[in-house]
Amino acid sequence: MHRYLTIDPWLIIEEGFDPKNNRSSESIFSLGNGYMGQRASFEELYSGDSLLGNYIGGVYYPDPTKVGWWKNGYPEYYARIANLTNWNGIDINIAGETLDLAHCKVSEFRRILNMQEGFLERTFIAELPNGKQIRVYAQRLISMVDKKICAIKYSVTPLNFSDTITITPFLDTDAHNESSNWGEEFIEEISKATEKDSAFATIKTRRSDYFVTSGFNFTLEYDGKTLTTSATPIEQEHMVGNELSVDCEQDKTVTIYKYIANVTTRDYEQKQLLTICKKELQQAQKKGFNTILAEQKTAWEKIWEQFDVIIDGDPAIQQSIRFNLFQLSQSYTGDDPRLNVGPKGFTGEKYGATTQWDSEAYCVPFYLCTADPQISRNLLLYRYHHLNEAINNAKLLGFDKGAALFPMATVDGKEGQNEWEITFEEIHRNGAIAYAIYLYANYTDDKQYLIDNGLEVLIGISRFWQQRTTFSKIKNKYVILGVTGPNEYENNVNNNWHTNNIACWTMRYTIESLAYVKEHAPQQYKELLTKLNFNTAEETKKWQNIITNMHFPTDNKTGVFLQQDGYLDKEQIFADDLDPAIRPINQHWSWDRILRSCFIKQADTLQSIYFFMDQFNKDDMKRNFDFYEPRTVHESSLSPCIHAILAARLGYKEKAYELFLRTTRLDLDDYNNEVAEGCHITSMAGSWLAIAQGFGGMWVKDGQLSFAPTIIPEWQAYTFKTRFRTNKLTVKITAKQVLITNHDQQEISLLVYGKSYTIAATSNIEISLR
Repeated sequence: MHRYLTIDPWLIIEEGFDPKNNRSSESIFSLGNGYMGQRASFEELYSGDSLLGNYIGGVYYPDPTKVGWWKNGYPEYYARIANLTNWNGIDINIAGETLDLAHCKVSEFRRILNMQEGFLERTFIAELPNGKQIRVYAQRLISMVDKKICAIKYSVTPLNFSDTITITPFLDTDAHNESSNWGEEFIEEISKATEKDSAFATIKTRRSDYFVTSGFNFTLEYDGKTLTTSATPIEQEHMVGNELSVDCEQDKTVTIYKYIANVTTRDYEQKQLLTICKKELQQAQKKGFNTILAEQKTAWEKIWEQFDVIIDGDPAIQQSIRFNLFQLSQSYTGDDPRLNVGPKGFTGEKYGATTQWDSEAYCVPFYLCTADPQISRNLLLYRYHHLNEAINNAKLLGFDKGAALFPMATVDGKEGQNEWEITFEEIHRNGAIAYAIYLYANYTDDKQYLIDNGLEVLIGISRFWQQRTTFSKIKNKYVILGVTGPNEYENNVNNNWHTNNIACWTMRYTIESLAYVKEHAPQQYKELLTKLNFNTAEETKKWQNIITNMHFPTDNKTGVFLQQDGYLDKEQIFADDLDPAIRPINQHWSWDRILRSCFIKQADTLQSIYFFMDQFNKDDMKRNFDFYEPRTVHESSLSPCIHAILAARLGYKEKAYELFLRTTRLDLDDYNNEVAEGCHITSMAGSWLAIAQGFGGMWVKDGQLSFAPTIIPEWQAYTFKTRFRTNKLTVKITAKQVLITNHDQQEISLLVYGKSYTIAATSNIEISLR
């Protein structure tokens, strides 16, 4: 754990500049708006260690696979989000010296991410090698209102001199992704041009052929008044901009307002890009920075009305839960079904920033509880639109008859993951997609999605499970061989308990869904069966046989559901017995040593118990939690939240809080020593689930919302907002009572501690806390 940021309920604050923290800060202070995002690199030149990251959702590079010929069926490429034109550059030069914090004396450095209003600001004093001192104030935002627009306010004040200050706003197309299978460049510059007060650059992603035009215009102020000055066009290799010279007196401030637009052929024809970019910039400049900033504040006010969580008595948790919600809101807005939630969002390049099973397992339940149902529906439609690719993916691996295997990592529906044990073995992802369909139908009661789209996906997945099982004559049971469960510290195991369980559950739910659609939409049912060449009696009989006769490894002595066959053959050691100096073990041990150990990266068997909590009694949950949690090192961001939920349900308040602290402050305190690579966006949804489903005991039982709240000693009270179907609710838990407010115009019936209550429209109930 590394805590260097100041605790504040609405701000992320970095006091003082330490170059060793710079990459981590670039991740943490990132900005985005769902359409695009940027790591928090400086506007001015910085020659120290940095990752200049600028990304647009869905604009990726298919990095050709680098494997041996023998890996038949291997994906053709690793999908990586492309690092695009760096648009925030503003060089500052004084008397021949360029401002570079790597070569200046820096004092009074302060960087602030204002989460309440949605902008980044930075102040510092720099003494250049020539002895001249300046004060800089920079403020930046990526608009939540005009999705293609970014805006920067950058002010320079000379403190001990009067002289000419040269300001050069520019675009830099010399962008590189840090990892590449073959060392290839992902983008190439197509064109660039300057005009009087603006500049433009168009790049293209190689292989995937996305074109992106970036442009900027600007206005200048001196001592608070608009300044008209002639700009010198600058065109260099990979750079285009405008050079401005301003004669500045000591203690008077020069300010440049830079407006940026980014447009792409994901949305427009190539020939339209420059025209649309110019139009966007003209509108932004006409509004002006202050208006854009005011719109940003209003937009974030509405977001916080929807999402905000209040923790009384725990400032560190208050800050971190808001940080997680802020980054989630920047990464995905739900208004474009072509996009999904990547594990790093726009904060870094690890995992290629592609969609993985995190989206269905963590983000769908979060958005179902907090946002308009269309957002979750769009996440499901993203997978539906990729169903044919999932079927093709399964064909490459030898499956047929419409079996579908959705990719482990993807942008466009094709498999974009290049790790053998994950690409081919981590097939539980298929079950997470089926589970998300169930959650959506159960939570929203929108069964029309099941009729129109969901059932077709479920059939493809169930056909895959049926073909992926093997009948073992020795066990006289069906088995699933050669898999990797959610715990990636085990590879190529047989009968991963979670995989077997979710496979059976998926086939069972598909059978139930077939019956529902047959009854409620017989014509569509008939058309779907014809389209898929589906023999209901024959195929469901096979599925039911597998469900009834699946092998589930269990320790007969303790009753523990074994993570996989042979798990108890390993030497059983607890994570607390490890020397802290070798944690995380994935950064200190060989992979061979990890695979031979009993240590668990993340919830695996416990993931199933969380998914299907209603199927297990409290003894099952307690027995398995008590066994697995001490062996879990939580080196996946997806792990602590699941364990926190189960610990809270079991009444293990101290453990629940310990794990909740880890999941909420995972990035801010860098628990796993990896935030420099980007924030863990999808697991941030899990921190909200830990509050609502863990401490709040929120669940849906038989189509009815249910709560069983508890509170921990560290908190005076906590409040979260949720929605269920048409009702919007606020839930506040104090040391003595539960207060639930219904903000909707119609009543709602729900359960609290198993007892039924009806809350009238725009009313509330108070219940004593148990």
